[in-house]
Amino acid sequence: MDPALTVRVRPVPVRAAPGTAGRGGEVTGRRRRAALAALLGLLLVPGCAADPAPAPAGAPAPAATASAAIRGLDVVFLTMMVAHTERTLEIVGLVRDRLTDGELRTLVAAIESTESDELATMRSWLRAADPAATAGHHDHTGHADAGDLARLRSATGADVDRVLREVLTAHQQAAADLARAHRATAVAPEVADLARRVEQSRTAQVELMAGRPAAGR
Repeated sequence: MDPALTVRVRPVPVRAAPGTAGRGGEVTGRRRRAALAALLGLLLVPGCAADPAPAPAGAPAPAATASAAIRGLDVVFLTMMVAHTERTLEIVGLVRDRLTDGELRTLVAAIESTESDELATMRSWLRAADPAATAGHHDHTGHADAGDLARLRSATGADVDRVLREVLTAHQQAAADLARAHRATAVAPEVADLARRVEQSRTAQVELMAGRPAAGR
């Protein structure tokens, strides 16, 4: 895997949630950290399965070798995922400097790095498949719409963590659902692999965020 894809995040001490002091709280904390580590493993290897040989320094991104099979529903899926990923990066960009939970900051940093790489790859595939293809307008109703972005902008204190979990959980669940649906119709192997990894990583994110204590409640 290209070392450039590695996210360097300094470990952040994690405070035990109220009521979890003692051995039970320590076990819960270890389980959460183990889940986060497993998720980071999924996030930090975008494209490794599709491109096992390390690329020489300065070589073009793997996206440049996209197969000619990317067409039809693959283009539709990539177009929707580009728009969805652009919104993901907008979401995390609004709050990354205001989060109070250390594990959430680590997760957001990994999401931002990985999805930026995925976005560049998908845009490259689309340009190669159809120079006229654009992200278009993706309907975000019900997940990360304008109202959700406004909530993120106005949230303060511990509410920032809570609102992000709510917004990002729904948004990433939508991505997982989209990827799961496309796996049955994907034609190009690299697009099928991307859909598989998106489904796995976004589902893991949703499960992890659902297990976090709801700060501010």
